[in-house]
Amino acid sequence: MKLFVGLGNPGASHAGNRHNVGFMAVDEIAKRHGMPQWRRRFQGVATEGTLGATRALLLLPGTFMNESGRAVGEAASFFKIALSDIVVFHDELDLPPGKLRIKTGGGNAGHNGLRSIGAHLGNEYRRARIGIGHPGDKNLVHRYVLSDFAKAERTGWVETLCDAVADNAALLARGEDASFQNKVHLSMDAKGFGSPDEETPAKK
Repeated sequence: MKLFVGLGNPGASHAGNRHNVGFMAVDEIAKRHGMPQWRRRFQGVATEGTLGATRALLLLPGTFMNESGRAVGEAASFFKIALSDIVVFHDELDLPPGKLRIKTGGGNAGHNGLRSIGAHLGNEYRRARIGIGHPGDKNLVHRYVLSDFAKAERTGWVETLCDAVADNAALLARGEDASFQNKVHLSMDAKGFGSPDEETPAKK
């Protein structure tokens, strides 16, 4: 069993926030792969199905971002899922908008959802880092991540990226992280949403 977690804040007022792009990606995976309706479970909502030939639990924590680890820890404990079988989809300030990188372990870079998961489970889980760009000033970060994507972003690179993630989710479920990342990049490039490979420089 694999565990795919989308990070975000619950409630309609947060649904379009940049901070909720993890929710958006995992929700699209559920739709694309014909999974059952989301139901309340593990302090959030969850659904189960197959990604290719791999059984997977998809989870959207119902806690707020800074308590995400409670929901993830409960689901992982229930199914006895190893850290290497957990993939967390989250927004990443240090990548350009539309850029996706897969990594295992590492720090939380100030991300409260990752910090909470690390506190409950440790840091050696897999992360699907979805770039949202940086506002340019660290004092603006809080307002920026809790603001909605512009309509042009949402109907442009956000939907395109979520489609590419859903199309290739079986690769990620099989542990073929590099292939998954490459397929997503190729899909984005084909739709005209290619972006630089470099991480954005640290902001003051």
